[in-house]
Amino acid sequence: MFRRLQLLILGAILVVAAFSSGWQFLFYLVYLGVLVVGGSYVLTRLGLADLEAGYAVNQLSGHVGDRIRVTYTLRNTSRVPKPWLEIRNPTSLPAGLPGRAISLGGRTERSWLIRTPLTRRGHFRIEPLQIRTGDPFGFFESSASVGSGINVTVYPRLEPLPVWRLPAASLEGSHASPERPLQTTPLATTVRPYAPGDSMNRIHWKSTARHGDIQVKEFDLEQTADAWILLDLERRAQLGTGDESTVEVAVRVAAAVADKALLENRAVGMTVNAHRVAQLQPDRGGRQHLKVMQLLAAVDGDGASPIDEALVATVQRIRRGMTAVLITASLDRAWVKPLATLRSRGVACVVVTMDVPAFERRLLEEAHRAAGFLAADTPVPAPTTEPQWRALRHALAEFDIPVFRVGPTEPISQALAS
Repeated sequence: MFRRLQLLILGAILVVAAFSSGWQFLFYLVYLGVLVVGGSYVLTRLGLADLEAGYAVNQLSGHVGDRIRVTYTLRNTSRVPKPWLEIRNPTSLPAGLPGRAISLGGRTERSWLIRTPLTRRGHFRIEPLQIRTGDPFGFFESSASVGSGINVTVYPRLEPLPVWRLPAASLEGSHASPERPLQTTPLATTVRPYAPGDSMNRIHWKSTARHGDIQVKEFDLEQTADAWILLDLERRAQLGTGDESTVEVAVRVAAAVADKALLENRAVGMTVNAHRVAQLQPDRGGRQHLKVMQLLAAVDGDGASPIDEALVATVQRIRRGMTAVLITASLDRAWVKPLATLRSRGVACVVVTMDVPAFERRLLEEAHRAAGFLAADTPVPAPTTEPQWRALRHALAEFDIPVFRVGPTEPISQALAS
């Protein structure tokens, strides 16, 4: 707008000077200015005419570490070329979507693919496609918005846990049995020849027809028990920033444990002590997996109530035979006794605690480095949370509750296997 005002004032001065002085050179400048400005205006107005554009996203959700692909297509349906087009997609994705400036000839089409990494979990927005053009002198510009915005959900990174197993609860069927059961269970493992005393409802008719003699089904005790994950995101207990904070590590642990349990055909319930206490009722299968990931994608370390209150509110929902997995960075021992009372109700308990001294030590090292103390003889202050963390581990050991510790950089699969 300021440039247009300058152009208008300059043109008015030039016209007044030409008519007042009568110099032919000034009239040439007036004619040239009218030609340049008029041509720039027409070029800008035609810059987006007869132009077709669009973009397509290959997926609307993914996990941290994945890449989404965005395909752009521009088509010029007229014979007039488009010398300059700027295309960009405003987005809240951390990695962004790079724009591009291109030119299009008459009746031509261009397409290109952008792969952008998903670096942080959460809910993000990709705004409509913005196309802008103008004249070479920058006098005028024209823009258009194409399509509608879309939402992209980024789930936490999933890390496989090949070694770690949930402890078996005090319930028949919660772990594998070396003896063959006499009762019929939903888990049919193999077939064998008929033996005297086998029930008729155990006959497997397809195998009988194939082998020519009677084959009966062998059953095993169900190897799954339900799991309830309690994720503590109280604000006061969190340390660190970014991907190596206690919040992000705890969310990744919860995602890995839930994924492991669902793959084992366990029913998984969840309580998250975030800005508000959110609960998911136990269920199994892909639908529950999606619910868990959507919940973990949205939470943050802004919980106001301590984990012992959330634990007391959840106790009534954890039934006998379930396995309770508490994931926390809290050093307060007030939640140890409420958790231990679950064992008397036939609920197995396991605690995954953040290695708070390791997180604090890392923060101290980063602050030390930022302050310029890079000399090798300058000591880094010792973490102040070490005594509290040891006291918490002793309190858990008194009730014989298994505890795993996870640090800021250690792989989760390695931490839960130790």
